[in-house]
Amino acid sequence: MRDLRTVNRARVLRTLYFDQPRSRQELAGLTGLSQASVSTVVGELITDGVVVEAGQVESDGGRPRVLLRVNPHHAAVVGVDVGETRVLVEVFDLTLERLAEATFPMSPDRQPADEVAARVLEGLHRCLAAIGPREVLGVGVGVPGVVEDGVVHAQTVGWHGVPLARMLREGTDLPLYLDNGANTLGQAEVWFGAGRGASDAVIALIGSGVGAGVIVGGALYRGVSGGAGEWGHTAVALDGRPCRCGALGCLEAYIGAYGVVDRYRSTTPGVPEDQEEALRALVSARTPEAERVLAETARYAGLGIANLINLFNPSRVVVGGWAGLLLGGRLLADVRAEVARHALRRPFEQTSIVLCELGPESVALGAATLPVAQFLATGGVRRPPRVERTGSASSTLR
Repeated sequence: MRDLRTVNRARVLRTLYFDQPRSRQELAGLTGLSQASVSTVVGELITDGVVVEAGQVESDGGRPRVLLRVNPHHAAVVGVDVGETRVLVEVFDLTLERLAEATFPMSPDRQPADEVAARVLEGLHRCLAAIGPREVLGVGVGVPGVVEDGVVHAQTVGWHGVPLARMLREGTDLPLYLDNGANTLGQAEVWFGAGRGASDAVIALIGSGVGAGVIVGGALYRGVSGGAGEWGHTAVALDGRPCRCGALGCLEAYIGAYGVVDRYRSTTPGVPEDQEEALRALVSARTPEAERVLAETARYAGLGIANLINLFNPSRVVVGGWAGLLLGGRLLADVRAEVARHALRRPFEQTSIVLCELGPESVALGAATLPVAQFLATGGVRRPPRVERTGSASSTLR
């Protein structure tokens, strides 16, 4: 009976979270539960402070119906984006409205794990101090590379078996949820952005590096050890440009910000040292040199996305990441044309290629969904993981 009550609480809470406000009668129809069961569950959720009343709406001939919504003030969650150019820490309320943030620039050529952990903890303490006393469900962290039980393997930044969860545990006792940044971006876009409603999609993250979150049948595909989605390290040129992973011809070397800016610098003097400023300068330039670099980038991006379409047959490809949004704003039409040249005709016809709707900070937002997903799965009962999780609560995205 206890398990059944948890299942019913989770069903009602999840339904309300993604489709609010709703009345008890509407929740019964949406969840398939009896009105008596819904009333019991809602009563418990209101008593626990998870759900609150949100006004009334007129009904057809009867008493006005009371509307319900998730209480945004019930708890806070933290999302962290460990990027290659910055560490971003953000605190959100339970409905993922931003409350506080802290940003720490990082050199893309130097990311010592202990320095990254220190920045995350500093940002965490600074943001929590800014919002005052409040219950926190947990801290989600999006990182580059493969995550296994709190240990990060990120070859491009020189992290080989870095025990990041253990390092963070030295400065906080909050529940920790670590996952690949492309996966957290994917969850944010599927919950609230351009991926919403797509059960088969690929979320392509293009920053300094390149990755992808692959959603199959509504669930995130992880592979045997969480390493699925390393799209940036698929080869697109034999004996091609050197990649930071040590191989030659990786897609990342052609469309990641690191590789794009490097090609631009080789043809143009006076390019800004900062990677993001350099990419902005390239996108806004109209010189022949800039046009050649952008045209080559569009060709390889189109080839890479065509490979995703041929492999996974998604209904949607969502391009995000700070560099993906900068490049996509100018090149998306060219990229689509290149995809059409390389993808099989029928899968291409079934796929839409769109830009991320949640902006360049969606990795941190997606990381914050990891503790929220755990909270929804338990029906609003706080049962923090005893050990660090690898985003396992996000395996089923809805």
